[in-house]
Amino acid sequence: MVDLSIVVPCFDESEVIDAFHTAVLDALRPARVSFEICYVDDGSADGTVERLRELARTDPRVRYTSFSRNFGKEPAMLAGMRMARGAAVVLMDADLQHPPELLPRMLEMHRHGYDQVVAQRDRSGEGAVRRAFSRAYYRLVRRFMEVEVADGAGDFRLLSRRAVDAILSLPESNRFSKGLFSWIGFDTVSFRYENVARAAGASKWGGRRLLNYGIDGLLSFNSRPLRLAIHTGLWLFLSALAYAVWIVVNAVLNGVDTPGYATLITAIVGLSGVQLATLGVIGEYVGRIYHEAKRRPHYVVRETDPVTTAEASAVRPAARAGRD
Repeated sequence: MVDLSIVVPCFDESEVIDAFHTAVLDALRPARVSFEICYVDDGSADGTVERLRELARTDPRVRYTSFSRNFGKEPAMLAGMRMARGAAVVLMDADLQHPPELLPRMLEMHRHGYDQVVAQRDRSGEGAVRRAFSRAYYRLVRRFMEVEVADGAGDFRLLSRRAVDAILSLPESNRFSKGLFSWIGFDTVSFRYENVARAAGASKWGGRRLLNYGIDGLLSFNSRPLRLAIHTGLWLFLSALAYAVWIVVNAVLNGVDTPGYATLITAIVGLSGVQLATLGVIGEYVGRIYHEAKRRPHYVVRETDPVTTAEASAVRPAARAGRD
């Protein structure tokens, strides 16, 4: 077992892989720890896997796995944690927005007994609109989610071996790692660092992907939307009942004709909108149940480095013997 494993999901990062690898080596050289770097190619189409093959050939501390297609960052992090053999594991991106020079600081804090060391970036350099939406989202998350997710706390963190084992013991297919890291607990410490621009290329996280990721987070650790639908339905029922009583009383006392077309259309449109929204919420949960029930693997591996392949071959017979 090595002291530290660094898990690095990669998707079309061929422009920056070499610079990232050099930066990690420079950062860890004074730390005097044994380490490995576990790269996970998430179905890149730009030559990333070729660069990983070359790094694995020239540096024995490098291991890699390549997916058969793009499965997403969550499966890539999961694959990297399964590969990792270190007493501590650091998750970080390859685009150098997670500064490698912070690794010694994270290791030092881990030595003080913390199972999770979280690097939280600030919002400097972000656009005003994106910053406002991010803050609003985290306020919503803190109010409704069943776990605590801090603003700026992303995937850049160090996990102890027992924290990694706890994460790997969770079998769900719809994974929201920020919530999972909070859910497992353990002693956690965090620090802030200044936001850093990408070293090369463009971000793979556009507005639509961020929105879908945010929805996944809200639904993965929260059943309150379903309860909110119940509360909304009850509120509308009581409002409609009160309105009906008001119409009857007003007609009896004042002889006023009951409102017709406009009231009916307004009620139909309002109730239809609530019903469609409620069906959408229920559909999201049903879809997740359907996805979990299929029990498909999180990813499909196309190739790995020889060390990882040998380890996998050694595990399979033992697994078969256990089943027999």
